[in-house]
Amino acid sequence: MTPGTEVTGDGLVVVVGLGLVGGSLARALVAAGTAVSGWDPDPATREAARAAGVRVLTSLDDLADARSPLVVVATPLRVVPQTARALSEVLGADAVVTDVGSVKGPVRDAMTAAGLDDRYVGAHPMAGTEHSGFIASTPDLLVGVRWAVTVHPSTSATAFLRVVDLVTRVLRGTVHPLTDSVHDEAAALVSHVPHVLATELLNVVAHSPIRDVALGLAAGSFRDGTRVARTDPRRTEAMVVENAPWVGAALRVVARDLEALADRLQDNAPVGEFFDRADAVRSGPAGAARTETVRTVRLDDDWQGALATKGAAGALVTSADPEHGTLLVIDPDG
Repeated sequence: MTPGTEVTGDGLVVVVGLGLVGGSLARALVAAGTAVSGWDPDPATREAARAAGVRVLTSLDDLADARSPLVVVATPLRVVPQTARALSEVLGADAVVTDVGSVKGPVRDAMTAAGLDDRYVGAHPMAGTEHSGFIASTPDLLVGVRWAVTVHPSTSATAFLRVVDLVTRVLRGTVHPLTDSVHDEAAALVSHVPHVLATELLNVVAHSPIRDVALGLAAGSFRDGTRVARTDPRRTEAMVVENAPWVGAALRVVARDLEALADRLQDNAPVGEFFDRADAVRSGPAGAARTETVRTVRLDDDWQGALATKGAAGALVTSADPEHGTLLVIDPDG
C-alpha cells in the first residue's frame, strides 16, 4: 500500500453503488492503494468492478464483519432510503456513513429515519459527466476536485474528520463545509437549474418544425449549452424533484427574467441591463481579491455551527488531522 493513503480506522472504504460517481471513487481508491470494497445490485457492474481491482462484496451483509468501515452511499437518490435501512441492520457501532448525492436534506432525512444520523456525514463531489454507469467511470474524475461536506447539530466530529480526511488526503480535494440547506440552495443554482435549462433548450429544438436544419447548424454554443441534458433523464428528474423547493424558487426567478426579456424584445426596448447584470462574476470569482488566512481549527464543543458559518462565508478545508481533532482551514475573512 502506498504510504500515507490509508484512511483513518482500519483503512477500509466501502462504496455502495458503482455507477459513474461511485465507480470513479472506487477506481480512485484502488489507484491510491487504499483498501476499498464495493457493492452494486447489477451483476455485470460487479464483475466490471472486480476486473478493475475492486474487492466486490457478495451482499451488504458482508459489512457486519467489517471493522470501522467508512461506507459511501453512491446509489441513485430514489433508493437511498432503502439503502439506509439495509445498512442500519448490518453496520457496527463504529462505522461512518457518507454519500455523494447532489441533494443533502432528503438524504439526511433518510439516514435519520434509519437511525444512522449520529454517524452520517453528507458529502457531494462537484464533478461529473453526462454519461452514467461503471463503464463511464474513471480513476481521476474525483481527484483534486472540490467537495461540499455538510454539518448538522448531530454530526460527530470523529465521523466528519474521517470523511474530510478521505477527501483531502486520499483524493487530494478541498472541502466546503456547509449546512444541508446552504448546500441544496447552492446546488440548485449551479447544477440543478442548469440541468433544467439545458433540458428545455433541447426540448425546444427537438419539437421545432425546423429541428433537422437547426441541429445541422448547431455548433459549440448549442453543444455546451445542452451537454448535461444528454444524461439519463430519470437521474436529472430525481435530483430536481428531491431539491424541489430550491429549484422551484430559482426557476421562478429565471422565468420572470426571461419573460421580461421577451417583452422588451417584442417592444423593441433596450435589453442591455439583462446582459450586464452578471458583470460582478463575469470577470472571475467573487471575492477573489480578498486576503486569506490559513487557520488550524479544533472541533471543540458546538463546532458544527461555527464551521458551517465559515463555509457559508467561503472558507475551504484543505486537510484534517483525525488524531488531534483539527482541520486546516483557508479563511477568506482573515
